[in-house]
Amino acid sequence: MNPISRAIPGARPLRLPEIIGAGPGRTGTSWLHRVLEGHVDLPYGVKETQFFSNYYDKGIDWYARHFRYATGERPIVEICPYLFDPLALDRIKVHIPNCRVITTLRDPVEHSFSAYKLLAHYAWARGSFEEVLKSRPNLAGGNRYAFHLRKWFETFGRENVLVTMYDELRAQPQPYLDRVTDFMGIERIALSARPEIGDDVHSFDRAPKSRRLARRATRLMYWFKVRQAYGAINFLDRCGVWDFCHGRGEPFGRLTPEQDQRLRQRYLPEVEALEELLAIDLSAWKKPRAPQAGHSDNRQAATSVARAASLDDLRDPIFK
Repeated sequence: MNPISRAIPGARPLRLPEIIGAGPGRTGTSWLHRVLEGHVDLPYGVKETQFFSNYYDKGIDWYARHFRYATGERPIVEICPYLFDPLALDRIKVHIPNCRVITTLRDPVEHSFSAYKLLAHYAWARGSFEEVLKSRPNLAGGNRYAFHLRKWFETFGRENVLVTMYDELRAQPQPYLDRVTDFMGIERIALSARPEIGDDVHSFDRAPKSRRLARRATRLMYWFKVRQAYGAINFLDRCGVWDFCHGRGEPFGRLTPEQDQRLRQRYLPEVEALEELLAIDLSAWKKPRAPQAGHSDNRQAATSVARAASLDDLRDPIFK
């Protein structure tokens, strides 16, 4: 457990997470958060605090307030995409030196396209996929999985970083979840008892109808977030306000076979570096998935990667 050094007078000691699901984003993090609800202590009222990346200046007490109802009787966990942020890595090490980390990796072509749709949905970027790739090099750079993973391994110890695959989640959600819960040290969760969750993950199908309205809605959402007014955010979500502001525009469509091929060639060195680091076969990430590219429901390819990345097939003894 990681109680912080200072507590609110008259209140129970505030605590920090001991496990962080570091993402990256667009890899089923929302699904995992939903599944874990009631089994671990999560941030109150919100999925991602983004403290170690965006709100570090708010101070550790601001972050700890998200876990004010945690009793310490079960693991305290945050699922938030910090994986690609070196500042977040260093900050987590300062405040949670013995942190354990869960990360889920996704086909880099699909991950880039999904990240593009998120940027466009919230009006953080405009233009076609190709235009945004050129204007935002970090969109592609975020797929340097091996480069970033090495830093997390070095910082927290390789045995304290669980590496899973998004393809495994899509093709075999129960075994995927079993690996996560075993790593956390909690009882396994039967997905068959949670039919309302299934294996669906959050996706964005349409661009905003009005970018001006979407930008204003995004600014309002983050205004609430800074003030931890998550009840207001969730209320507006239930009322359909965010969907109205951020959606209703043109469908995003799919990657073309030519785009898919170019990106696979571009990411090939990174995929091979990850194969070497984890000692697994990622040949399915090297093959074109068009016309399904950019969509998460390519079950045949997902199954092949899931098998290659299963715990029993990881040849590095640290992962066994």
